[in-house]
Amino acid sequence: MKDIILLGIESSCDETAAAVVVNGRKVLSNIIATQVKLHAEYGGVVPEIASRKHVESVIPVIDKAIKDAGITLNDVDAISVTYGPGLVGALLVGISAAKAIAFSLGKPLIGVNHIEGHIAANYISNSELEPPFICLVASGGHSHIVHVKGYRDFVVLGRTRDDAAGEAFDKIARVLGLGYPGGPAIEKNAVSGNPEAFSFPRVKFSDVPYDFSFSGLKTAVINTVHQFEQKRIPVPIADICASFQNAVVDVLVGNTLSAALDCNLEVVCIAGGVAANLSLRSRMERECRKNGISLYYPPVSLCTDNAAMIASTAYFYYVDKKWSANDLNALPGLKLEETAGIKDDVNKNA
Repeated sequence: MKDIILLGIESSCDETAAAVVVNGRKVLSNIIATQVKLHAEYGGVVPEIASRKHVESVIPVIDKAIKDAGITLNDVDAISVTYGPGLVGALLVGISAAKAIAFSLGKPLIGVNHIEGHIAANYISNSELEPPFICLVASGGHSHIVHVKGYRDFVVLGRTRDDAAGEAFDKIARVLGLGYPGGPAIEKNAVSGNPEAFSFPRVKFSDVPYDFSFSGLKTAVINTVHQFEQKRIPVPIADICASFQNAVVDVLVGNTLSAALDCNLEVVCIAGGVAANLSLRSRMERECRKNGISLYYPPVSLCTDNAAMIASTAYFYYVDKKWSANDLNALPGLKLEETAGIKDDVNKNA
């Protein structure tokens, strides 16, 4: 069969990215223009600033992805782009570029759910991986446990009821004065801390056992910091980071393993920015090994937002001819289970 070459575009938050991927697994190029330093001054992503920066970066990033892949735009079989969830202004920049390229070339346009993209990052780094499996998607905006039944067949078993895991890391880092992004900063400080120094809460729901909640944990950590400050005692930053991280990892690993065992599945994947956390990886590896479960996760470069995962996802829609219409729009609140119905419209130009 002919190799399928897909161009992927990602602009859902604070990374402008483009990538060229062959057959959903082989990456020819993966270019990312990050805005982390730009938003660090504000302690988090400023949507208007992010959107304006995407406008400046999107065409140069796409041009470099095509050049580094050693191809021309005419060699591309389809254009894929994130259309949700994410920041609406940021999403629209990537979508506008993708629609213009697809229309001008007469090539299919494929809208991709960002969460689905994180799951597909595992296919790039693990060529032997196939569904079914359980996937934990944990990032700054999302915390999901997904039963991946097929390449385009998902059942969300659990999700956060408030803060996402990565969001909690960012907020605690801000309180501790560690800067943005919070995940790497907390992980770095936790190395020298005692994970048992503080007994922070782990929330478990009886009605939906795989759901997450990190707001109570966040409040407990903030109150602990305030108690030290009010008593004018130096805040034990390392111990708080280690104890907080330990609590988050306990819940993420516990709920994911419970889902895998309850579903009688022998494969677990993790994805998203939080999947880069070494404590999470090592704990998940240990627990999976104890239960005879195989664990897969992407390299750090594919855990954070990137376009290779978007192009990888699009491949499975391309081969089934599930392409998007020319009126594809940004859906900032898009849920994973809503994806399939939206993509069943065929691009009239294809």
